[in-house]
Amino acid sequence: MDRNTTITIATAGALLGVGATLAAQHLLSTPTTTSKSKSSKIKTEDEVELKEDIRNGLEECIGDTPLILLKSLSAATGCEILGKAEFLNPGGSVKDRVALHLLTTAERDGLLTPHSGDKIYEGTVGSTGVSLAYLARARGYLAHIVMPSDQSIEKSSLLEKLGAEVSRVPPASIVDQSQFVNKARSLALEHTMREDIPGRGYFADQFENDGNWRAHYASTAPEIYRQTGGRVDAFVAGAGTGGTISGCARYLKERLPEMRVVLADPPGSGLFNRVKYGVMFDIKEREGTRRRHQVDTIVEGIGINRVTHNFEAGRELVDDAVRVTDEEAMAMARFLVEKEGLFVGSSSAVNCVAAVRAAKKLGEGHRVVTILCDSGARHLSKFWAKAGNVGGGWEMTLDDVLDAGIQKKGMDKKEEELRKEEEKAEFVEFEKK
Repeated sequence: MDRNTTITIATAGALLGVGATLAAQHLLSTPTTTSKSKSSKIKTEDEVELKEDIRNGLEECIGDTPLILLKSLSAATGCEILGKAEFLNPGGSVKDRVALHLLTTAERDGLLTPHSGDKIYEGTVGSTGVSLAYLARARGYLAHIVMPSDQSIEKSSLLEKLGAEVSRVPPASIVDQSQFVNKARSLALEHTMREDIPGRGYFADQFENDGNWRAHYASTAPEIYRQTGGRVDAFVAGAGTGGTISGCARYLKERLPEMRVVLADPPGSGLFNRVKYGVMFDIKEREGTRRRHQVDTIVEGIGINRVTHNFEAGRELVDDAVRVTDEEAMAMARFLVEKEGLFVGSSSAVNCVAAVRAAKKLGEGHRVVTILCDSGARHLSKFWAKAGNVGGGWEMTLDDVLDAGIQKKGMDKKEEELRKEEEKAEFVEFEKK
């Protein structure tokens, strides 16, 4: 064997040795499978499946909010009570859905043109204004928000930080031209008529614009239907404009005709009586005695003394109504913090009280869905200032929450039941006359 042949054989042997070593290392570092059923690709712990997920602005972050099992309420009632976490929208409330739908529809219909000087006007108690203000900036508009002066100061402060012009006007009846909705309408018209300022004024009109309920029909309700797997026994919501309850009721009842829709209503609102008795006033407010400027509750965002177009769109689908006192709402808000770590606003607390009462009426084993409209952060100076801090020493029960209104009036349960029976009988007699 010559020298060149010897070198070639040695080199080949070395290469075979290196190959065998690498093969052995590969076998040692790669998991093996013992059956064909486990032969799919196995990822190591540090491998991540890469897929781009980029939202095109805040608008694409609106909706698809989680549905949360409220464990404490569910355990106490024997029902599944689920809260749609609308406070997780970018603008912090359920009103993001409405604001986006109203603006995109107005753009489609040629009523708004971005970066043209067009200005959005709206009368609101706060949350819709916040949603419109940030979306206006994102889409090339300015916003002018008119709100009652009795609303929490943090709402108007937030609106100003978002670049909106804010007008706070005294609370007034809808028949008064200085009422916040009427004022916003007149300002929008004035803007359009004036030739010395650019653009047009667009009045969003959340109370009467049917884009409100359609926003919930197109997004909120389908999400609930999907997230629950199509099983809902009752849907509970308050009504201010009426868009949420109407839009959700219309969509869900088309698919779940046996499902019950329950209105949650605070003091001073006429909707409870509209649903229960077909009229918009309490028996204590008969003709000639009804108060025109009612400020009977610390609850904001729901409750009204007129039937809006949006509420009327789903009114016949509302099966029942629950009146919730301020004391019950405040107790529920504290209960949710203590038991769930959930810090919600006044309308959400009202919804949860009504959801519990609806669950108790249905009986164990049912599923009740309600809306968690916004965070308690927007209600610090008014609702939460009166509700107080959550103490560490007193263990609240759900019965404490439901009895809060009775305790405030110095009644026991029996007295409260008698009072309700007397009131019902009095109403029947009044109707006969």
